Amino acid sequence: MSGAVESPLIAAARAGDVVQAKRILEEDGDHRDYDALAAAFGAAVRAFRGNVAQVLLRCGADAGQCAPDELPSLREAVDSGSPALVEALLDYSIRDRYAESELLEMRDLARSWYESGVEAELRRRTGSRGALVRTRVEDDDNYTVGEFALDGMTVRDGHGAILTTLEELLGIRTSCDELMARALAQDQDHAAWGRAAIVLSHRRDQETWTAAATLRTHTDPSRRLFGAELMRLTELFADGHEEEFSVLAVDALTEWAAEETDSAVLTMVLHGLDSYQGPRAEAALLAHAGHLDAGVRRAVASGLGRSVPPRSLTDEAREALLALMADVDTDVRLAACSKAGEIMNGDPAVTNAMAALLPHPERRVRLAAVYGLALHEDERCVEEAERLGPPRPGFHDEEAGYLDVAWRFMRRRDGIGRRSESDAKCPGAGDAARFT
Repeated sequence: MSGAVESPLIAAARAGDVVQAKRILEEDGDHRDYDALAAAFGAAVRAFRGNVAQVLLRCGADAGQCAPDELPSLREAVDSGSPALVEALLDYSIRDRYAESELLEMRDLARSWYESGVEAELRRRTGSRGALVRTRVEDDDNYTVGEFALDGMTVRDGHGAILTTLEELLGIRTSCDELMARALAQDQDHAAWGRAAIVLSHRRDQETWTAAATLRTHTDPSRRLFGAELMRLTELFADGHEEEFSVLAVDALTEWAAEETDSAVLTMVLHGLDSYQGPRAEAALLAHAGHLDAGVRRAVASGLGRSVPPRSLTDEAREALLALMADVDTDVRLAACSKAGEIMNGDPAVTNAMAALLPHPERRVRLAAVYGLALHEDERCVEEAERLGPPRPGFHDEEAGYLDVAWRFMRRRDGIGRRSESDAKCPGAGDAARFT
């Protein structure tokens, strides 16, 4: 209707305001208007806000409710260089709108952008020799891309990631060397790096494993970093610890940890041992518990202990974790506190170490301490949980999991029955009410 007031969710979608969109969705809870979600999705993609579109899809938006003429074309999305936008338009609910011939054409368009380079193609299209403005922007919750502006035209440099996505969708098996080249043309936070690493790590074959293992001895730290990430993901995505390539990855990462000198690479190597429990992996982690780099110590804290029942720690790992809970770096303390809460039950030294973090100036550390103490059924979590209150607007998903554990402990302690059906559908909803 002409002159109608735009809804807050559509306004946030059009503006690309992810935090505001999440706040509105959190407030709606179980009472979301799915027609409004679809309308907001349409507004987000028309405004080329792929990051908001992805959030809306995760919250139940049905892209299929948008007519084809209500959305930008796939060509426009590929031209934009935003992997998040392209993936939103390739959502399963509307994917069948594109014929294979169109997808192949879009694959060729993405390859043309990638091979030419964003700057060269921008200058060709605009005919401008002016100054190019470069910035780094978040494309979705996980990755960033470069954004280039020239003579009124703005394009992101995610065409390598888009190319990889379209090839996978079409069933085209791109060589390891080419996927690695796309990743290594960028840094670890870039969408092209992440997309290539995920695709390669799902290939359970000797060719991919050999390519990853070869990078281990490369003189370039960035190439070793990519190799370490491939091994980490290979182990993470394995069907079980006995799978051939999982065993190979753990063996290689364990040996690698003893020889790697670059802190960023070593951090990735140690994270590769997170989900594997065994004496060799533990020894590799413990050897770096006192490392000068905080990122390495965080990886140690995250990896120690058995994460499958029965959850436990060896004496050596327990002492290391207690020391890491008193680390000078906040993120190290946070990782150690979270791991200690999940692994051990009722150890006074551990619960006292967690309780010592309750007065910490950062809310995220206090949340982790409350979470750990609640898992240990320690009364000291109660007062701090009530002080923390409900999850903050815009941070519900991050905070509700911590607070929910404390809420459930208090319910058990007070002999109160199970949560209502509506609370069960919306994690953290009961907690917010309890802490208000």
